[in-house]
Amino acid sequence: MRKIHEVLRLHFEHGRSKREIARIINVSPSTVSDYVARAKLAGLSSPLPPECDDAALERLLFPPCEPSSVQRPAPAWPTVHNELRRKGVTLELLWQEYKAEQPDGYQYSAFCEHYRRWRQQLTTSMRQTHTPGERLFIDYAGQTVGVTDGGTGEIRNAQVFVAVLGASNYTYIEATWSQQLPDWIGSHVRALAFFGGCTELWVPDNLRSGVTKASRYEPDVNPTYHDLAEHYGVAVLPARARRPKDKAKVENGVLVVTRWVLARLRHQRFFSLNDLNRSLRTLLTDLNQRPFKKLPGSRASAFAEMDQPALRALPEQHYEYAEWKVARVGVDYHVEVDGHYYSVPCQHARTQVDVRMTRSTVEVFQRGQRIASHAQCAFKGRHTTVAAHMPPAHREVAGWNAQTLTARAEAVGPRCAVLVERLLVQRQHPQQAFRSCLGVLSLGQKYGIGRLEAACARALKHSAVSWKSVQAILKNNLDLQQQDAQRTLDLPEHENLRGAAYYQSSQIH
Repeated sequence: MRKIHEVLRLHFEHGRSKREIARIINVSPSTVSDYVARAKLAGLSSPLPPECDDAALERLLFPPCEPSSVQRPAPAWPTVHNELRRKGVTLELLWQEYKAEQPDGYQYSAFCEHYRRWRQQLTTSMRQTHTPGERLFIDYAGQTVGVTDGGTGEIRNAQVFVAVLGASNYTYIEATWSQQLPDWIGSHVRALAFFGGCTELWVPDNLRSGVTKASRYEPDVNPTYHDLAEHYGVAVLPARARRPKDKAKVENGVLVVTRWVLARLRHQRFFSLNDLNRSLRTLLTDLNQRPFKKLPGSRASAFAEMDQPALRALPEQHYEYAEWKVARVGVDYHVEVDGHYYSVPCQHARTQVDVRMTRSTVEVFQRGQRIASHAQCAFKGRHTTVAAHMPPAHREVAGWNAQTLTARAEAVGPRCAVLVERLLVQRQHPQQAFRSCLGVLSLGQKYGIGRLEAACARALKHSAVSWKSVQAILKNNLDLQQQDAQRTLDLPEHENLRGAAYYQSSQIH
């Protein structure tokens, strides 16, 4: 009103042009023209009479419109409100359909104004418009329900999971023991089975099971939760921290569940989680079928009409629960998972990898590519090693054992086999003789198998059972090729020689 007073003063008292007045008070010339025209129409001139205060001046310049005596048919505003939730439906389209049925009805501007006035009578959560099948809002109720242990009498509080569809407010609830990752993921899977389909977006709260690190711009979604979303082809859009209006649907759903479901269970005692969930399912059916107060139908009818046809089909393959962790491969090309060690290809030693753990398998990923897969093993402190993951030298060492060494010695000859067996039984632990046996066998590559067999026979004759003795015999080149090992030793056949070796073993121990 201050600017209107200034326009009238400058125009009537000082005779300024309308463009000058517009530049002085920083308004458009058309606005100045409108104020002057209204003042002349009301019979005002300068100076204004003393009794003309701001309220009186406003009544003179902007008199209220007289209500029309024509009664126009009003649309069914709840139906208009529900139709606007459908994809592609606009107020202009609904007005055209309304005018086709009621030619004497409101014009478009009046139609929009009356709808806005009607919508203001609804609650804040109801005013939000959501596309059917687009969003699922997820949270936990703040109130818990006590479950009594029948044996000890201990009361354990169960958490209540709540999921609400955006367009229809169709609600799902269930009780779990915790808000930890396994319960969080399992509740999602059961909720989608209850709805019979999947939305395009999930809007969860920022609890740690869903969001590893909350952020206004780039929140870090928990890897397992991200894995679940990828399985169902869903995008996760976490609500902003301390912004409950981002998930107002589920906030209102939690309030309704608390008042209409949990409050009714306050006098009941439950002795198992299954008993509690059976009661919740019964009350949930009543909640979804309870009529709306200001809109036609119920959550169930709105779901059947809007959300259910728009939901995407669930995958044929069931989701397999898996947990993820970031780990670093050790210098021994093994990664530790729950106290057990699993091998990866040796070229990935000392690198950082992602580990995916299911109930039966452990998978290791490097930059999104799977580099190893193992069966789950519960023994802590032990190793699961794939031979292909080992370097060639390590594979050779890994094959060392008494049976393998004996078999390789038998391929050289019976005397070499006896000497290797005696080397193994001379030590308190056979592993201590592995290197000596390998040293003896390696001499065959340098001197030949025939000379090695003869050298082993001479070493047995003189009880010089060691790698150094056999090497010395071969190195001194004692014309072993001309000797008959069986005749010079005068020993029993191969079986008896083995018996003698084991007899000496028993004497040693």
